[in-house]
Amino acid sequence: MKLKLEGGITEAIGKTPLIQLKRLFSSEPFQVYGKLEWMNPGGSSKDRPALYMLREAITRGEITSDTVVVESSSGNLAISLAQLCSYLGLRFICVVDPRTTEQHKRIIRSFHGEIDLVTEPDKETGEFLPARIRRVGELVQQFPSAYWTNQYGNPDNCLAHMETTMKEIGEQLGEIDYLFCGVSSCGTIRGCKEYIDSQKWSTKIVAVDAEGSVIFGGEKGPRKFPGLGAGITPGLYRRDVADLVAYVSDEDCIKGCRELVGYESVLAGASSGGVISAIRKMAASIPAGSVCAAILPDRGERYLDTLYNDEWVRQELGFDPSFTHGGEI
Repeated sequence: MKLKLEGGITEAIGKTPLIQLKRLFSSEPFQVYGKLEWMNPGGSSKDRPALYMLREAITRGEITSDTVVVESSSGNLAISLAQLCSYLGLRFICVVDPRTTEQHKRIIRSFHGEIDLVTEPDKETGEFLPARIRRVGELVQQFPSAYWTNQYGNPDNCLAHMETTMKEIGEQLGEIDYLFCGVSSCGTIRGCKEYIDSQKWSTKIVAVDAEGSVIFGGEKGPRKFPGLGAGITPGLYRRDVADLVAYVSDEDCIKGCRELVGYESVLAGASSGGVISAIRKMAASIPAGSVCAAILPDRGERYLDTLYNDEWVRQELGFDPSFTHGGEI
């Protein structure tokens, strides 16, 4: 029987809310709208490419009922793939590294996904991502029926965001002035750019990258949080994928998340905090009357033991994360 990835949980993917962050940016002369990607059923924007990559591979005959799906992920895509593979009745193996949170791993296992933990970084680069990809290659060799979704080089990753994420933003807001988008595999930002280009919009695309990430030629360094930045340049990266690059630190991610909760009661993940901090940093250069969209990739429950844990923040990053509103709302 031919596999079909339709109906059921797949119908809940996409069409996430877009809300104006009025309180958070009340003192600014521009508007910011947050795309709440954590309201996808798998809890992140990665539900979109997971659905698209699997569905297209099934259509091409590359995934059958005997396939073992394999992927390297820092956590969120693994959850999305685990959920959909469970729905299809397929075996799924995810290669992760020590930065993947315990909560992410528990959720993956709850969907019957298997965890393959890479404990040592790549000797040449000192990064975990090349080591994870090497392990994926070993698993593909081990299982003749294996299929690697390859989020780093699969054009279906981009197409998912071109045909859904950015299209949804455009349908609600029309031509926006700025798009703030976190980067890792570069699937989201490239897909959004391709939609913007297809509409011939003059939208400025701001890539929000982590300090320590090398995607845009930054200096390599340690990063505490998964999902933002990369230790190698992804295959989906293109030089023209962004008009501007804003770098954010681990501390910026924490502060942005605390502000989202404090002002808007939005409990989001680390990458979302980075996006908010990037807007804060660029605020003085954003013209009055501008309309900005910010993609907020995942939910915050997965980070309760880290960025929302005051003691962890003090120990790991050495600063006091206590947040106050700092003004009237």
